[in-house]
Amino acid sequence: MNNVILYCRPGFEKECATEMTEKAAERELYGFARVKENSGYVVFVCYQHEEADRLIRTLPLRSLIFARQTILAGDLLRDLPTDDRITPIVGMLTGAIAEAGELRVEVPDTNESKELMKFCRKFTVPLRAALRAQRILRGDERTSQQVIHVLFIAPGCCYVGYAYRHNHSPFYMGIPRLRFPPDAPSRSTLKLEEAFHVFVPADEWDERLGSGMYAVDLGACPGGWTYQLVKRRMMVHAVDNGTMDEALMATGQVIHHRADGFRFEPPRNNVYWLVCDMVEKPSRVAQLAADWLVKGWCREAIFNLKLPMKKRYEEVNQNLRLLCDQLAANGVHAEVHAKQLYHDRKEVTVHARRFWSAVPGRRDER
Repeated sequence: MNNVILYCRPGFEKECATEMTEKAAERELYGFARVKENSGYVVFVCYQHEEADRLIRTLPLRSLIFARQTILAGDLLRDLPTDDRITPIVGMLTGAIAEAGELRVEVPDTNESKELMKFCRKFTVPLRAALRAQRILRGDERTSQQVIHVLFIAPGCCYVGYAYRHNHSPFYMGIPRLRFPPDAPSRSTLKLEEAFHVFVPADEWDERLGSGMYAVDLGACPGGWTYQLVKRRMMVHAVDNGTMDEALMATGQVIHHRADGFRFEPPRNNVYWLVCDMVEKPSRVAQLAADWLVKGWCREAIFNLKLPMKKRYEEVNQNLRLLCDQLAANGVHAEVHAKQLYHDRKEVTVHARRFWSAVPGRRDER
């Protein structure tokens, strides 16, 4: 197996491929990317088989902006017989798996592929039984080292492989399944909720997303992101010249400031979270977040960078460098990660966390 399959948002295959090629070369692991527009996945072919396994073990998924999931796979299985699709898949995995305890039968995130979802759900049961009978799938689902993936890209055509649990999205298809709250003022609320799931480990939510914290939401109206903060019983300064949702204001947890988000200064010195989803040039938003972190006005920040039509990967990198350079130049120890979330559109979500102790600053886990 020498193919690394990367799941991504349809329409961003080129950005995903460019990023993977660059990150692999930094590790002196070389190959080439196969890209099909609007397919929802990229195939990165390593020149050496053992290098593909090393790549999915050592390149942190968290450091990839445009990839939702990475798996190691063999060549595409084509024209699987309708009377026995299982035997070729089992054969592909025989001898390739050390300890797997979980099976995921998935599809790319496209409208065409989603028509296969019903088949995938049904097919998972007999395939799992066959893999257990052959002792290919034998570990514990929660603690086993590897996760088996079967990615159907069309009826009778699939990639078969695995990923390592320590470097693996816990979500099916790499997508958190979130339900839109009926009382939320806008669907943008799901972007911040997903960001919390992706950037903040679940066992740290009580500490970092706890009741009674103070937060600032720049460009808040009508309150989609404020809603997520209020739901976690935070006190929120919502900054926007527009109108806030009445139900949010009735909670008593929101103070609405009719002001320009780029000129607003926090009225207190114990703000923990800064969140921002303003429709502005990404360089202005990145600089704004850098200013807040450098001045110590917040401890953590989540903000969106709206992307141009062209050179989107270059634009993201340029603004992440701006942010990290500003932090480093001012002696601020911080970690910065960026991810194109499922609920993002033509944008990328950035998370920055400032440390007051002497922790080496870093952009990602290179």
